[in-house]
Amino acid sequence: MLNKTMNWQLIEDELDEYVWDKATAQFWLDTRVPVSNDLLDWRKLSDMEKEVVKKAVGGLALLDTLQSEEGLYALKKNARTLKERAVLSNFTFMESIHAKTYGTILISLNTFKDIEEIYTWMNNDRRMQFKAKKINEFYQNGTPMQVKVASVFLEGILYYSNFFIPLWYRGQNKLANLAELIKLVIRDESVHGTYLGYKFRQDFNELSITEQENFTNWMYSFLEELLDNEFAYTEEVYSEIGLVEDIKTFVKYNANKSLQNMGFDIYFKDASANDVNPIVMNGISIETANHDFFSQVGAGYLMGEAEEMLNDDYIF
Repeated sequence: MLNKTMNWQLIEDELDEYVWDKATAQFWLDTRVPVSNDLLDWRKLSDMEKEVVKKAVGGLALLDTLQSEEGLYALKKNARTLKERAVLSNFTFMESIHAKTYGTILISLNTFKDIEEIYTWMNNDRRMQFKAKKINEFYQNGTPMQVKVASVFLEGILYYSNFFIPLWYRGQNKLANLAELIKLVIRDESVHGTYLGYKFRQDFNELSITEQENFTNWMYSFLEELLDNEFAYTEEVYSEIGLVEDIKTFVKYNANKSLQNMGFDIYFKDASANDVNPIVMNGISIETANHDFFSQVGAGYLMGEAEEMLNDDYIF
């Protein structure tokens, strides 16, 4: 087989280089944000609240590990262009950064015993393992389009039940550094989801009408299966804190966004931005802090220059 040199002057798909520039411009590291500065807030939380936050962070660690080790590898095998492979390599590294970030959060706020307990939980909880198993089944054995759908659903939907809690505390001016890291992760996932949704649509548009209908039926069946588990997981983990319905709405809202990234209509009519808990929306919108005044990096690492991708970013 002929090995090809990547020619960055050759334009196979304009979005590849655009996303490469955007993704590399918003590079960041977890070590730039001093999560230990949240210890005062952390100690004021009840044991029940701490447990909820630990499970949220631990669940994200499990899913991001899956994405970095299996998901991006499966996506790269079926890349349409060489530059797409380069973009996905960037995504792979950043997913590893995300997974490490959750470890940094846990280490900064907890004892060794606490950390061991939360890792044991996330490696054995049936709802968490269901998510990972269902997604990984398609990473290992799915078609290229199924792999893309699994990836978009993982990053764009299944993360968000766990993203909710840090944003909720941030909206109340608590755990600011922890939430800043989560917001940096969300900013990356926005780019990943938009890009992979666009790549999915290229594949989808090449199918016949009948093939599109069959695939769409599978996709919505898969979505419902994932959401049934997701809502059961939400009830198990978040009932004590009284936020189950708010989290379900947040998950539905992001499910709509993920489907739109792939070119489909919204699925949940009762989950617009106006339906999402305003405290969480406030947590998302609070301006990012900057902890390193000399090098101009930190939690606000190039946030101004590398904003979230919007639907209009597709249009050239």
